[in-house]
Amino acid sequence: MSVFRTMPVEDVLTRGERSGLIRRLTGRDLVGFGIGIIIGTGVFTLAGIEAKEHAGPSVVLSFVVGGIVAALAALAYAELASAVPTAGSAYTYGYATLGELFAWIIGWDLLLEFALGAAVVSRSWSGYVSNLLGLPPQWFGEDATINVGAILIIAILTVIAVVGIRESSWVTNALVVVKVAVCVLVIVAGLFFFNGANLTPFIPPAQPAPETASGLEQPLLQAALGMEQSMYGIGGMFTAAAIVFFAYTGFEALANLGEETKRPKRDLPVGLLGSLIVCTVLYVAVAIVLTAMVDYRQIDEAAPLAAAFQSVGQPWVAALIALGAVTGLTSVMMVELVTIGRIGFAMSRDGLLPPKLSQVHPKWGTPHRMTIGGAVVIMLLAGFIPISELADMVSIGALSGFVIVSIAVPVLRSRKPDLHRPFKMPLSPVLPIISALACLYLMSNLDVITWIRFGAWLVLGLAIYFGYGHRHARLADPSRSK
Repeated sequence: MSVFRTMPVEDVLTRGERSGLIRRLTGRDLVGFGIGIIIGTGVFTLAGIEAKEHAGPSVVLSFVVGGIVAALAALAYAELASAVPTAGSAYTYGYATLGELFAWIIGWDLLLEFALGAAVVSRSWSGYVSNLLGLPPQWFGEDATINVGAILIIAILTVIAVVGIRESSWVTNALVVVKVAVCVLVIVAGLFFFNGANLTPFIPPAQPAPETASGLEQPLLQAALGMEQSMYGIGGMFTAAAIVFFAYTGFEALANLGEETKRPKRDLPVGLLGSLIVCTVLYVAVAIVLTAMVDYRQIDEAAPLAAAFQSVGQPWVAALIALGAVTGLTSVMMVELVTIGRIGFAMSRDGLLPPKLSQVHPKWGTPHRMTIGGAVVIMLLAGFIPISELADMVSIGALSGFVIVSIAVPVLRSRKPDLHRPFKMPLSPVLPIISALACLYLMSNLDVITWIRFGAWLVLGLAIYFGYGHRHARLADPSRSK
């Protein structure tokens, strides 16, 4: 009954082949899914907000730092996903290497990351649609008592996610084409209004934080070292890196599609690394253009890119950006809903959640119960709670998962040296350790209140695990372990 019991890799692979999920996805579909979930709030809002509040023009470096850390984690994901292609991604990898308790914690964190992320994005989507179409603010946007727009878009996308993974990929790929085209338009059009003077100083000198700032809003690292709360400078750049990491979260969703990919050992690494490279290039280019067009102190936090083009007399570009934001945010929600279904499916199949959640629809071949259940929770959050201040929790949930995935690579190599690995993370165990430490460092740059909320979520999760999951897990009964 140890909380550190592990799931045999052979059992994971065998059960994956008889899961009932249908293999319909190609490498191109996975790249589309990756870009679909990565490009969204980060490029349309976070770049401007973090440039103004923490980093100035060096927000460009923040995206580079975030991209490097994400790339290290993606290398670890690529090795594990190619060797153990299964639903559950980091949760399953943790179960096979570090033990059941770690698996539960990371699965619980992933559910937090994607559910909260979908709720935040749906509220942003509602606001953009309201501005674009002139819809009533009492039903759409942050001022709504009940955000009907956020609830409706989640409901519509849930239907698509339940009907089938192939249909979900068609919708996602179509939306990806639109928003990538808009990103390219922003970069090309913005070059005509490029003002190098706005990039100086590239790293603004550090200065004290406003007196209104709460101590709970101070980065954990600063608080632990007894440093004065500040903004800008090198510290501000790393704080922004920790926050804009939200923009990279989601690529790990691809690892949850291993049981629905035609050739997972080849296509999963292609999808993970390919989508991340494309998105990093676009993020950095957009951040350079934005901070060169507008003085970082004058950036509009509500709609940074659209306002930047309006300020230079190009309202038509601003309108296209709003359209790109709507499509971009839609694809993010689509992939997050698909991912929540797969994570819950894996945890339920292992007995840590009620078994009905792992039932696959006989016609559509999707984990419909978990997808619908997750969507109901998201709609409640998005409809009634203004949760923009909780967006940092998406980053801390993802980073904690990346720590476990990075550690899992050398652990699994030690325990299963003969396991076939079509893709190998280079320089193991050095690079996986660097990846884990880099994730921990970014986590330390998130504010104190985020850590408090994260701790509360973990306590709730542990209560559920010890109250239900530990006793009902398949590994608790050897006759049900296969």
